[in-house]
Amino acid sequence: MSKGKGKQVEPPSLMAPLPNPSAGSANPSASLSSLWGYIQPALDHIVRIPSTNPDKAPAVDIAYHMGIHTATYNYFTSQSEAASALPPSPDKAPASGTDLYEQIDKYFAEVARELLLGAPVDDSSLIHYLVPCYKRYSAGAQSVNRLLNYVNRHYVKRAIDEDRGWLTMTDIFDAIAKSIEEGDTREKISKKLKERRTEELKKWGYQDEDAAELLANAEACAEAASSLDRVVPLSSVALRRFRTELVEPLLAVPKMKGKGKKRPPKASSDKHVGPKGRLARAVKELLENPTDNEPERNALATGLAVALRSTGVRADHPLRKKLDKFVESLPS
Repeated sequence: MSKGKGKQVEPPSLMAPLPNPSAGSANPSASLSSLWGYIQPALDHIVRIPSTNPDKAPAVDIAYHMGIHTATYNYFTSQSEAASALPPSPDKAPASGTDLYEQIDKYFAEVARELLLGAPVDDSSLIHYLVPCYKRYSAGAQSVNRLLNYVNRHYVKRAIDEDRGWLTMTDIFDAIAKSIEEGDTREKISKKLKERRTEELKKWGYQDEDAAELLANAEACAEAASSLDRVVPLSSVALRRFRTELVEPLLAVPKMKGKGKKRPPKASSDKHVGPKGRLARAVKELLENPTDNEPERNALATGLAVALRSTGVRADHPLRKKLDKFVESLPS
């Protein structure tokens, strides 16, 4: 606190924003490789650099931020102009921005695989590693989502409008086809489609009376749960890759060695007799072993439950059910 004027002195920043790199005479929007060479240092800074505050990603300088936006805009524009100059073709060319979107997806997959390789061998330390990892990665994903929002507005939005998003018309029609009757009006069919979409979002915690923020949160979870061929916003691309490249390998049950059929496990009061994935073993140890530090255990269980839901692990998965039940039992 400053004694002279009574104003609070802001603490110094722990990490200065990443400055705009000198590109010389090179044009960052000339090709995908040149654009990616310009963007990747910012992504590495935002996503990969260790941070003392896992809830907040390191920043990039405003000039660098604007430079990335401009270069991305110019790249998309040049792609669109090049496509329009080509003669008509029966083969539909990829939409402008497809290559950059796929490169970003590949980048997050690589980051998530690096986190998996860095996981401790000891199961008892796994959740202590995974929860801060998720927080740091998620904060980076949200920051990248803002940094490259032009990709969302130009490419992702158009793909969703073209029915390539997390929930397609085919998905919905397949589910409600039997309920459509001859003579149904367009309004009635539209209502059924909307109801079906709401049903899907309810699987991720949404309720009809929920605020827009909770609706957006449920949709983000559904996007992260989608298959890799579905086009989703970049924040959901990142969380989906956290699931496919990090969480799912940790959930996987190891294959039994040897040949032939295995004998069924002996009767036991434990419903989960048999081999378990690493994460299941770690959760069992966290929740069932006595501890002198209940606040830490509860925080880890809550953090892991949030991570599983946010990255698209479905509510009927046994481990999610176990964690959710434990978290719900905690005093509010």
